[in-house]
Amino acid sequence: MDRIDSQKNRATLGSRRRFLGLAGAGALAGLAPLAGARAADAIKVRIGYWPIAAGLPFYAALEKGYFKEAGLDVEGVKFAGAQQVMEAMLAGRCDGSANGTGSANLAIGELASPGLLKIFASNPSNVHDVLDEFLVATASPYKSIAELKGKRVGSGPGIQNVTLAKTVLERAGATGASVVELPIAAHVGALASGQIEAVYTLEPTGTVGRLSGSTRVLEAGVIAHYILGDPNAPWFGGSASLTSTFIKDHPAEAKRFIAAYARGIELVQKDPGTARQYLKGYTAIDGALTQEVPLAAYKLSRDFTKYDIDNFQKFFDLFADKGVFKSRVLVEPMLYKE
Repeated sequence: MDRIDSQKNRATLGSRRRFLGLAGAGALAGLAPLAGARAADAIKVRIGYWPIAAGLPFYAALEKGYFKEAGLDVEGVKFAGAQQVMEAMLAGRCDGSANGTGSANLAIGELASPGLLKIFASNPSNVHDVLDEFLVATASPYKSIAELKGKRVGSGPGIQNVTLAKTVLERAGATGASVVELPIAAHVGALASGQIEAVYTLEPTGTVGRLSGSTRVLEAGVIAHYILGDPNAPWFGGSASLTSTFIKDHPAEAKRFIAAYARGIELVQKDPGTARQYLKGYTAIDGALTQEVPLAAYKLSRDFTKYDIDNFQKFFDLFADKGVFKSRVLVEPMLYKE
């Protein structure tokens, strides 16, 4: 967040904090949609998101009516960045986050207000399941990130994006590069105008720039490569969550929400061609162009393996090493229970 120091002062950290809430198999498997639920009985659920492709399961669940079938009145609240989503959760203005919301941003909120949230799904990405990438202008001479030494490089908004951009540049050998924080919608224009030489961004920005002829991908899957050390490793950079307050106050509805959201994930996994159309209106992509956007993977926390958790942990450890987290945040599986 913009006021990280004040957040650190507010946070009381033990030796390690556990905050990843797993949606247990039993918690989801038996949750069928609440057919015939009356509109008057629907619980209002406000979910924060920002306009990137990783939020697709949430967009699809909204547009397909999965939440309504579960007897829930779900509202998507759009924000300019992941840190604003987390701030809204801290302030009680949102009841959760959609996929794509920075996991480290959520962690900072958890540290500022221990017990704030539970993560029930994440969107791992890598060189194959693309979300993160470095872009340059189409006519740019650069062929590798290392060539960005001393250059002006853009980044998505928020402490997660900026920290990752700086670390990738450092580990790729681009010493002396300066990072400029920009709204994600401004990335293509900033490259085309020469305001920056490159940008660390998230899909669908790369697709928007490529289809307009303005930008090209310098390297995709950069976090798996430079942070996790393996281009094929899962980077759990964004997560869907619910606040603990909502879960406590509405336990049955929380279960139904997660089950309906899981239907959105299943649609994306089994029928991405159908699901992609729901990028329209939520991101900068619409029409036939929705079929061009690469998609991250999606995983319910009930399905996390030790390998997944180890890579999630490695990602969080970076923020402790860089001083963004005052101490190490432990990612440890916990069953989601009533």
